Amino acid sequence: MTIRAVVRGVGHYLPERVVPNAEFEKSLDTSDEWIRSRSGIERRHFAAEGQTTSDLATRAARAALADAGIGASDLDAIVLATSTPDLTFPAAATMVQAALGMEGGFAFDVQAVCAGFIYALANANALIVSGQARRVLVIGAETFSRLMDWEDRSTCVLFGDGAGALVLEAQEGKGIAADRGILAVDLHSDGRFKDILYVDGGVSTGTSGHLRMQGREVFRHAVEKLAATAETALEKLGLSPGEIDWLVPHQANLRIIKGTAQKMGIPLDRVVITVQDHGNTSAASIPLALSIGKERGQIRTGDLLLLEAIGGGLTWGAVILRW
Repeated sequence: MTIRAVVRGVGHYLPERVVPNAEFEKSLDTSDEWIRSRSGIERRHFAAEGQTTSDLATRAARAALADAGIGASDLDAIVLATSTPDLTFPAAATMVQAALGMEGGFAFDVQAVCAGFIYALANANALIVSGQARRVLVIGAETFSRLMDWEDRSTCVLFGDGAGALVLEAQEGKGIAADRGILAVDLHSDGRFKDILYVDGGVSTGTSGHLRMQGREVFRHAVEKLAATAETALEKLGLSPGEIDWLVPHQANLRIIKGTAQKMGIPLDRVVITVQDHGNTSAASIPLALSIGKERGQIRTGDLLLLEAIGGGLTWGAVILRW
């Protein structure tokens, strides 16, 4: 018998305010065509004044719990991936725990920027397969609009706010690739590349800071590293890219998504793409894409999914799971 962390429910939440590309034309030397051609982004959502990351995370969590048909009291743990917590501490996950009325179990944050949800899934999977938890709520939530330099047209047009969540549950499998649940995980980081994607604030500066990015360098690393981590995860299972039903990548840039899919030989009609509607929502982008992919009828029970992401650090990784 093999214990697998199986997806039981999924949900997401997007703030009400939708910001089309044209809105940036009022204050920046940019255009809808410029943004679309370089990123594939058409619009994004921004959190309202006073609306925090834990607020967004709680909304997504409730949607995932409802989809799973369970309550917060049925959870053993919450793992929340975010780079934009409400406060330096306590963890935003504990705020979600309180908002859901979950009085038992434990909750903690994971910070790996845009790869955060991959890291959170890896942690949740480890908790389940080790027997430390039976049901884990895994959330990716961000309010990246709070980190933008609104005079930097190369970055501020790329990001958005949102949250997505999965409920993972321990179930018995046969220890084969046909099992449902998380089947393989591959994680990496390399701190030598910190300066190509970072926020210039924190405890050491006394400010929250702004996001800084060397776009060309990030693009160069992204396609190569995403394809490599995906191939490593597949090799662990003895699978090929052709056996994947859906590639669900981090939704940062359409050119990166297309480049990675092409490098792996996966056609675009087997890639879940939501970047045009949400922009880069960092750790929230993959769970958002999973929830919307299910809503669209793309992702169905039994489908084999490849999830992959790269973020500041640099951090990157992949997860293969059967829905």
